[in-house]
Amino acid sequence: MNTEFFENKIIIKNAAGFDLKKTFECGQCFRFDSVGDAFEGVAYGKLLTLKNTGGDIEITGITKEEFETSFIRFFDLERDYLEIDTALASDPVLKTIIPFSTGIRILRQEPFEALTSFIISASNNIPRIKKIIGLLCENFGEKHTSGGRVYYSFPDAETLAGHSLSDFAVIRAGFRDKYILDCAKKVSSGEIDLDGVAKMPYCDAAHELMKIKGVGQKVADCALLFGFGFLDSFPKDVWIKRVLKNYYNTEDSSALDFHGYGGIAQQYLFYYARETALRDNA
Repeated sequence: MNTEFFENKIIIKNAAGFDLKKTFECGQCFRFDSVGDAFEGVAYGKLLTLKNTGGDIEITGITKEEFETSFIRFFDLERDYLEIDTALASDPVLKTIIPFSTGIRILRQEPFEALTSFIISASNNIPRIKKIIGLLCENFGEKHTSGGRVYYSFPDAETLAGHSLSDFAVIRAGFRDKYILDCAKKVSSGEIDLDGVAKMPYCDAAHELMKIKGVGQKVADCALLFGFGFLDSFPKDVWIKRVLKNYYNTEDSSALDFHGYGGIAQQYLFYYARETALRDNA
């Protein structure tokens, strides 16, 4: 994708392989919302707006330097998803699903934010997850202004670790409060080294994250896929378990060959299952 830079906006040209609605509504992130004909949210401490203009995507709220430093990576713009789709289409199930789900890009979120967000997501629904994360940011994150608007960045581990458990009552996360605090303390102390996790083999990385209270296999897999770039991570929730049972007649995703792109396959399958056929069979 080619990019053009202007004084107050950035244009990603010919962005047919980047579907904003699918990417922001497929359950991988919780700080972007549909606002009119655009999507607006906070990532890497910046408030940005994206909207489709013809076959292009217009981005406002960030500079050229910020785009090149953080958001090329965040939107995974240097990866050839057409090539990945071609590889995944060797799977007969995915071959039929790809035309529906293509356009999803795996967002590379900040590791601590992704990890904490998916701890919050456990046994929860998306509106409530978003509400809790919003309260977490408003009460513990850094306050910013952009174009006269106030927004809050996601709090870092050191900030959260400096609070007591009772302080988290304000975010209304219930039993998850103690997991959020445990995560923050282990990351801020260096007991869990997130930079180190990113360099580990998948199994070791998952095992390391599961040392945190409230992090089981699914939460670890989500964090590794969406915060650490482990594209072979294959999170399994109720929707994916239905897909595996109904379409593959198995419960074991490791028996399937997704050519190292299990995480992208998972998102395609998840989006399709949630949006179409399997919803009626839930």
